[in-house]
Amino acid sequence: MKKDIVIVGAGLAGSLCALYMLKRGYKVRMYERRSDMRETVVKAGRSINLALSERGWTALRKVDIGSYVEEISIAMPKRVMHDVEGNLTDQFYGNQDQAIFSVPRGELNVMLMNLAEERGAEIFFNHKCIDVNMVNPELIFENTVDNQNINIKCDLIVGADGAFSAIRNKMMKQDRFQYSQHYIEHGYKELLIPANKDGSHKIEKNALHIWPRGNFMLIALPNLNGSYTCTLFSPFDGKNSFNELQDKSSITNFFKSVFKDFTPLIPDLEEQFINNPTSSLGIFKCFPWNVKDFCVLIGDSAHATVPFYGQGMNASFEDCRVLDEMIGANENNMLKCLDDFSRIRKPNGDGVQDLSLHNFIVMRDKTADPTFLLQKKIEQKFTQLYPEKWIPLYSMVSFTNISYADAWQIGMKQEKLMAQIMETPNIAEVWDSDSVMEKILKLC
Repeated sequence: MKKDIVIVGAGLAGSLCALYMLKRGYKVRMYERRSDMRETVVKAGRSINLALSERGWTALRKVDIGSYVEEISIAMPKRVMHDVEGNLTDQFYGNQDQAIFSVPRGELNVMLMNLAEERGAEIFFNHKCIDVNMVNPELIFENTVDNQNINIKCDLIVGADGAFSAIRNKMMKQDRFQYSQHYIEHGYKELLIPANKDGSHKIEKNALHIWPRGNFMLIALPNLNGSYTCTLFSPFDGKNSFNELQDKSSITNFFKSVFKDFTPLIPDLEEQFINNPTSSLGIFKCFPWNVKDFCVLIGDSAHATVPFYGQGMNASFEDCRVLDEMIGANENNMLKCLDDFSRIRKPNGDGVQDLSLHNFIVMRDKTADPTFLLQKKIEQKFTQLYPEKWIPLYSMVSFTNISYADAWQIGMKQEKLMAQIMETPNIAEVWDSDSVMEKILKLC
């Protein structure tokens, strides 16, 4: 029988999941509470610009759309660090042929929706999910245009409706369902560096730019039109916090003192700061991710995270790939399929959240620390000598498909080992010696 799939949410995860289900020959309907974003101008909005890495590419290629996404992506093989005085330092993410890729969220979402429609999916916009039957696969949607309710039956419900998922909220009423949410003290605000008059980029194009300032951090990712989507991370409360910077004078003084070389890049900086929304950042956890054999969560609905590893989208795309593999292995036993998916992916949802919080500290505090940078140089040399013995944590996460849970555990063991190495007398002078490399090899 041709399976009838209803996907709640037509964002990135929902749209890619639709492409996987369509490839299996299933009937796919997608219901999205928002209006059709394709009818409005696609521009940088409230969501952080996205960094696409290997596990995301793997998921895209499995449904034959990698080449489409390549057309709207910009390679970023390195970070460019901006210190307080405006001095620049390059830090490559891995080998010089390895890169993460900047992609515009809106354009990518539009592309995935268009491809899903072209391949047979039906998409219904302005449909808000207001109830889900937890006994049989049935949903009630409110058409927010005419305020009419509709009942929908199907074989499988996929909840891809984000951090504030209506599907998960209904699942929370199930016995022994576990759920938690935790907001960090920092929020974020987007800013836009415009292109030069000739359409060129004002700062280096093929790089992720970071202004690390301890409690504050700015990042900038390049766009194809010459602009940069920038994100300021700041506490909500305290000195120079979002709640304190309320007028043009205080905003100007803050940026000129903390982000000196950034300030001239945006002519209307104060206006953007005042008018653009400030958003919170949180970790959302739950378990199980499925109800029986007919309802499953993917993406932010199951494991919303903070953005500091750039892995939220990649983890969601990996969900789609793994769910498809589970269906392939258990197509005639959907209970086993969804139970296995929930059990296997939960540790990886936790893993990406742990990694994301850890990398916030790395990005804001350590990327400008000479000791940290020396440690990374030592790790990189050892990796080149013994690639079978050591893959740096960032490389495991961004350039392989090693599970997040395994990468986190291996990375923490590596961190303890490197702490011993960094205690070597005169390590700054002898770091690239054979004796240091042999010491690491012995500890491994």
